[in-house]
Order: sequence, then C-alpha cells, then structure tokens
Amino acid sequence: MHGLELTQSIEFQMSLLLFVALAGYMLAARISQPAVVGEILVGLIIGPSVLGWITYTGFVSSVAHLGAIILLFVTGLEFKLHEITNPKYAVIALFGVLLPWAGGFWTAELFGFETHKAALIGVAFTATSIAITADTLREMGMLQSAAAKAIIGAAIIDDILALLALSVTEQVATGNVSTTNILIMIFKAGVFLVVGAWAGRAVVMPLIHRIDASDFARRYPEFVFVLAMMLAFAYAMFAELMGLSSIVGAFVAGVAMEGVNLKHSRHFKDGAEYLRVIFGAIFFVSLGILADIRVFTGEVITATVAFTLVAIVTKLVGCGVPARLLGMNTRDALIVGFGMAPRGEIAMIVALLALNQGVIEQAGYVSLVIMSLVTTLIVPIVLRNWLCRQNLS
Repeated sequence: MHGLELTQSIEFQMSLLLFVALAGYMLAARISQPAVVGEILVGLIIGPSVLGWITYTGFVSSVAHLGAIILLFVTGLEFKLHEITNPKYAVIALFGVLLPWAGGFWTAELFGFETHKAALIGVAFTATSIAITADTLREMGMLQSAAAKAIIGAAIIDDILALLALSVTEQVATGNVSTTNILIMIFKAGVFLVVGAWAGRAVVMPLIHRIDASDFARRYPEFVFVLAMMLAFAYAMFAELMGLSSIVGAFVAGVAMEGVNLKHSRHFKDGAEYLRVIFGAIFFVSLGILADIRVFTGEVITATVAFTLVAIVTKLVGCGVPARLLGMNTRDALIVGFGMAPRGEIAMIVALLALNQGVIEQAGYVSLVIMSLVTTLIVPIVLRNWLCRQNLS
C-alpha cells in the first residue's frame, strides 16, 4: 500500500483522530485549561486550516456524533429529573431562543440576506451546545451548582425549541408551514421526555437492580455496563425516530439511570467515563477539523465578527437577565449567560443544511462555523479563568 493510500485509510484516520484527540486532552490538562480548548485547537491544526492531514468526512462526522452521544449520557448521569424540570429553566430557555434568533435574523438581513434565508440563519444562533459547557463544568467540579443545573435544564429545552424553530423555518422557506405539523412536533417532544424518564424509573432501574442481585452479575460483573450503554444508544435512536436530537435522547437516558445503586457489578459510570474521555475528545477535535480558515476574506471576517458578537451578547442577555430576575446572584447569572453561549455542533448542522439548500454561500457557511467555534472556545476559557476561578482556588 502506497503512503497516500495508507493515510486515507479508515484505520489510519481513526488512529490519528484518537492520538491527537488524547494529546489535546493531555496538553490542556498540563496548562490548566479546559480539555475542549486543547482538543479544538488540535483539530484546527491537523485539519484543512493548517496541516491538512484529515478532513471532515462522513466517517469523522459519525465518530464525532458518537462522542456527543456518550458525552451527554455521562452528563445525564449527574442529574436528578426534578432538577432539570424547574419552570424557571423554561423561562431562561425561551428568552435564550427568541433573542438570539432575532439577533441572528437582523444581522443576516444587515449583510444582505433575503428574509426567508435570514430566518434560517437565525436558527443557527438559537441552540446551545450542552456538551461543551457541561464538560467544562464537570472538569471544575461544578455540575451540582445552581448555575450548572439551570444551564443544563435550559439547554435541553433550548435544543427542543431550536429543532422546532428549524422545522418551522424550513416550512416557511418551502411554503409548507402548517400549525398541525408544529403542534405534532411539540407533542412528540413532550411524549419522548415524559415516557423516556418514566420508563427509566419504572422499567430500566428495577431491571438493572434485579440483574445486579443475581448470580449472573457475580459471574459477569461487566454485564450491567454493557446493558447501560445499549440503553443509552436505544434512547438516542428513539429520539432520532421522534424527530429530536440523538444527544437529547442520550441525556434523558442518563437522567433515567441516575439513581442506580450496584452491589455486585462494576458500576457503568466508570466505564462510561472512560468512553467519554476518548470519544468526547474526538467530538471536540472534529469541531476544529470542520473549519477551514484559509477562505477568510475581509468580508468573511467582518461577517464572522458580527455573527460572533451577536451570538454571545444575545445569549448573555437572553439567558443571563432572566436568570438574575428569577433570583440568581449576578455571578451565577453571568455563568448561565456565558454557559449558554456555545453553539458547537448544532449551529454547524444548521449551517451545513443552509449551505446544502443553497440558502447561504461558502463564505456565509464559514462565518457561521467560525462563529460556532469561537463561542465554543471562548466560553470554557471565560468560565474557568474568570467567572468560576474562585471555585478552583
């Protein structure tokens, strides 16, 4: 096999992804920065922007999405259901979608996009990448703080509202808007969340406890871990079938299994955590690979700066102000505002959809992708080095 063919093989690409992803994790830990920062920067270096060793192929995308599913499953294991269903989180989420959408829509129109195209671009500003903020807060031991619970609870609702907004906007763009379709999607989202959480408590947890108490668990202590991961991916599949994001499904699976107590089996949280370190690192590296900063021009830079500022400010105001008005202190409200700012993979998916539908050109696509990357990079740095610094000292 020739050298070029070797470097393009799936085996080589997978090995390279794992090597650089874990190297980025170790580098970030060594300089006391969030792991996501090192991993995204490593992705930029090995991607088309610098070295060009690897591109964002379908294979890379698939492995990255696998990492996102595992990330959200592990995050869900840290949360009790009643902690993420607080009505206050719904208020934060609602304003955290409406204001960013309006800001994105207005900014896109300012740069000459037609109304229906600007509406779709606005959707890229709405969702929050839960994986990025949750991973940063986990590293800092703050997942159980009031701000973290508000971020996770609101971000889950954010994703559902963003998917609804995307559906509505696509219908408007194609002239097929239907109140019935919108109501059906809202109903499906509610059914999945309620039934998924109920099934976890009423069926999954008793089943796991029964298996753990059996002689079978003594002979095969890893069996419960395998079962738990199967259920996490089952929830992810059902979420996709319901028209929701697979990462929302994985999160609900984690929440459903939060209270499991094992006596004879190896706890699946340990195994899932190891998977998170590996595949979560690949997910964050893929965000860096996806961007190609070589296409930057003066116009692209201007649009990128405008999109990024609007993306951060609208989430900071749209989520931070309601959090403050609902009783949080100023510092926690700022943590919520900044913590909701990363757009990550969700904005990139919307940007890719807009590009494929001819709504935006390559320059607009790059602007949205870089906006997503910058918000992804800035937020962990701000949280770790300023807003949450006293928690680390």
